[in-house]
Amino acid sequence: MSDPANPPAANPSEVFEPLRRAIGERYLTYALSTIMHRALPDARDGLKPVHRRILFAMRELRLASNGGFRKSAKISGDVMGNYHPHGDAAIYDAMARLAQDFNVRYPLVDGQGNFGNIDGDNPAAARYTEARMTPVAEALLEGLNEDAVDFRDNYDGTLTEPVVLPASFPNLLANGASGIAVGMATNIPPHNIAELCDACLHLIRAPDARDDTLLNYIPGPDFPTGGVIVEPPENIASAYRTGRGSFRLRCSWHVEDLGRGQWQIVVTEIPYQVPKSRLIEKIADLIQTKKIPILSDIRDESADDIRMVIEPRSKNVDPEVLMGMLYRSCDLEVRFSLNMNVLIDGLTPQVCSLRQVLRAFLDHRREVLQRRARHRLEKIDHRLEVLRGFIIAFLNLDRVIDIIRYDDDPKAALMRENWERDHPRAMTEADYVAPPPAGDLSLSEVQADAILNMRLRSLRRLEELELLREQTALTAEREDLQNLLAHPNLQWDRISQQLRETRKTFGKDYPGGARRTRFAEAGSIEEVPLEAMIDREPVTVVCSQMGWIRAMTGHIDLGRALKFKDGDGPRFVFHAETTDRLLVFASNGRFYTIPAANLPGGRGMGEPLRLMVDLPNEAGIVALFIHRPGARLLVASSAGDGFLVPEDDVIAQTRTGRQVLNLRDPARATICHRVTGDAVAVVGENRKMLVFGLDELPEMGRGKGVRLQRYKDGGLSDVTTFTLASGLSWLDPAGRTRTVTDLSEWQAKRATAGRMAPRGFPRDNRFS
Repeated sequence: MSDPANPPAANPSEVFEPLRRAIGERYLTYALSTIMHRALPDARDGLKPVHRRILFAMRELRLASNGGFRKSAKISGDVMGNYHPHGDAAIYDAMARLAQDFNVRYPLVDGQGNFGNIDGDNPAAARYTEARMTPVAEALLEGLNEDAVDFRDNYDGTLTEPVVLPASFPNLLANGASGIAVGMATNIPPHNIAELCDACLHLIRAPDARDDTLLNYIPGPDFPTGGVIVEPPENIASAYRTGRGSFRLRCSWHVEDLGRGQWQIVVTEIPYQVPKSRLIEKIADLIQTKKIPILSDIRDESADDIRMVIEPRSKNVDPEVLMGMLYRSCDLEVRFSLNMNVLIDGLTPQVCSLRQVLRAFLDHRREVLQRRARHRLEKIDHRLEVLRGFIIAFLNLDRVIDIIRYDDDPKAALMRENWERDHPRAMTEADYVAPPPAGDLSLSEVQADAILNMRLRSLRRLEELELLREQTALTAEREDLQNLLAHPNLQWDRISQQLRETRKTFGKDYPGGARRTRFAEAGSIEEVPLEAMIDREPVTVVCSQMGWIRAMTGHIDLGRALKFKDGDGPRFVFHAETTDRLLVFASNGRFYTIPAANLPGGRGMGEPLRLMVDLPNEAGIVALFIHRPGARLLVASSAGDGFLVPEDDVIAQTRTGRQVLNLRDPARATICHRVTGDAVAVVGENRKMLVFGLDELPEMGRGKGVRLQRYKDGGLSDVTTFTLASGLSWLDPAGRTRTVTDLSEWQAKRATAGRMAPRGFPRDNRFS
């Protein structure tokens, strides 16, 4: 045992510190490393270190888009051995993802072989696949050899790698990014390059532009798998303004007619990052467990394109209702979260708005432009110095040859020689960009080396003229570069020009450059109840004068006597089917929709219609009829205002109905007729009738409408539509049908007063 009185000597390699501090410091180092060097992308080029190193290694291997392929194992091995000290499996997985056109909007790697598929299958092993860069990747690397960005030592100090890529387009938004760091994460959807370039051009023109303005150019994400975004525009604007939000993304589908009333649904695009095989398994499980009883089968008929066939159990099923149920139950609809957490200047993690991300890219592009201009300026200055030496040599060629032939140290002799201006072919001031002082035309070391390395075949008169022309051209280019570096406006003009070229290169004419994801309103498809999907059966709808409604089984005789409550009687009686939707038009100008299958049975007196929809007590029922897709309705108010409305546009998905006819007290909605023929007949309470063409009425979705007939006293009594060539018919008091074919006396423009109705017109001022 050790002696407490004589403790052992301290080991100089041991460090004594509190455990809390030791763990805290080391965990913080790990967290910063994960955030900066692994999980979060750089806002300037949109890449993580592993992706940047893959592209740089492929460039060093000269794997251009128009060149040959190399084994993926060779590429991942070079990346691991030279730049990325991590496992080759992780490197190959990252490279394979850059080649998957269903994961990356603009693939940066052109893969040859099995790089996985949208079903979720993994890529083949690295020894079986080959790869090279795409034109998009080359656009990210453009200018790398022109000192456009800083370089740093690799992990073992034997090589250098770029800190960031020049990036000629905002790749962060174009291809998106996702990652989980320590205490933070990022998730950015892909976008369309052409739209991003348009937004950048606008931001250059208006540096103070708001995020909402930029949405005029970038309406939303553009996913590589297409689909339909059904997120409201205000939510999209809020997400881009704050850097956090989500987008509802649905599949694309259409109904395929099989004949004889049969049909099937074909899904052609599925949401982003949803494996097709897993999606089909989920739908098959829904069929197996009968969670969606109206769903019969799911088949995968995909080849190069996606084709998922969904079969309903009955042809009477509403396709939109079926899809609404699938949206709720599987990944045919997903939410893609937006968390624009990126590294600003490669150092500071920050949740950015759309404008901040684009501004970071534009500031990076300006710095790249300035560095490339300065690099080119240095090259020009060096070349001009060499050219001045060549021109001196040509003007004093005999002396130069003598020195080279006879002097022991020709380089030193050339530099000692004072090339006076009174040589037989003396130079003038115009021969120099920056002429030396008079009487001092000595050569620098660079010029002397260039002269000594000159080939004998260059000692031609034609070469001298070429040198003078090159000097003139470089001088002009030098002035342009100096002017560019001195004026920020010229720099932004040059950046705008580069963005336009990028937009042209990778726009709609580039393979896959056109926008794939569309936008639509979500509607209320998901709210349609399952009970509405039943077998088609005949019913007779009966609605009383007091608004009690019921559905009697079968198609009964419409003239048959029916029972009603005391003081009540029939008002609407007609044949329908359980799959029909009934439209109710109320005097408040609203349409309500009731599925016929939801009506109470005909054994009792029914139920008040006001309990089935939110119909106010002060509003009465004007019309009740079966919805016919594609038809048009004429709606009018007691004030004599009306218009045409497509019947499909008045369908209401909620109990509150849909407001169609706007009213101003004391006017009430009084007319709702299905349109037939080509003419309109209007009769007022003053018994004056007016006939005019149907084309004089506008077709609207909602509004007050236009004036049908002008009144001094009273208001509108009735309206009907008919075919003018067939004449106008009505029932006289004796129950006989009367028809008037010559209506020229009552024909006039809309909104006129009209003339007294023909003799024999019903006293109640109704056409029917």
